[in-house]
Amino acid sequence: MKLISWNVNGIRAAVKKGFLDFLETEQPDILCIQESKAHEEQLSSEILEDHGYHTYWHSGIKKGYSGVATFCKEEPLFIQKGLGINKYDNEGRVLITEHENFLLYNIYFPNGQKDDVRLKYKLDFYDDLLPLINEQVESGNNVIVTGDWNTAHKEIDLARPKENINTSGFMQIEREKIDEYISKGWVDTFRIFHNEPNRYSWWTYRFGARERNVGWRIDYFFINEDMIQFCIDADIYHHVYGSDHCPVSLELDF
Repeated sequence: MKLISWNVNGIRAAVKKGFLDFLETEQPDILCIQESKAHEEQLSSEILEDHGYHTYWHSGIKKGYSGVATFCKEEPLFIQKGLGINKYDNEGRVLITEHENFLLYNIYFPNGQKDDVRLKYKLDFYDDLLPLINEQVESGNNVIVTGDWNTAHKEIDLARPKENINTSGFMQIEREKIDEYISKGWVDTFRIFHNEPNRYSWWTYRFGARERNVGWRIDYFFINEDMIQFCIDADIYHHVYGSDHCPVSLELDF
């Protein structure tokens, strides 16, 4: 079973850059996208259904901002839009789908770079999500949390750690949130299979950063520890263009 996550930085723009060709070529069982930047009524059938996937969308109140969507070959057993917390759900950041062997949280984590208010909002989001997913695991569910986490965890996860130590996305207070997740049994699946440097999933559009591979790894698949036995591969599709992010993947065998 192959799962892919991709911050597309606008689904309509991504379609013009080959998104549907990528979907047709890769044929993931589930594709999670973040920053859809669209409401369903703004989208054509080409995006919503003509590709053979069931699609589910959670958009924020503000048009052209945030938003997540999950494309599934098989219909989920259950769909939930949001966490049930208005200040996050109003921005369309979370879509939860239940599948035969796991719950899948497709999440666009907040970006904290704008100001201290947004940084606190981001940190609050991390704090409020963790007990919710822990509760699901304690109830006997396997859980996958994927998406754009907007934080590089370790120095290996970005090209220029020293220069960005005070930049939101690599501040110690943010990195400690991921440490907390890991201390509670959450596993970064990419690092199960890869310990090499220079593997990134996001590059600024400026300064030719992608061509020089001056990037950050901020897109993840995290799982609860009991799911490690089902993981057979995880990767980053650095060769795939169409956004300032590239897709990341997780393969499972149940």
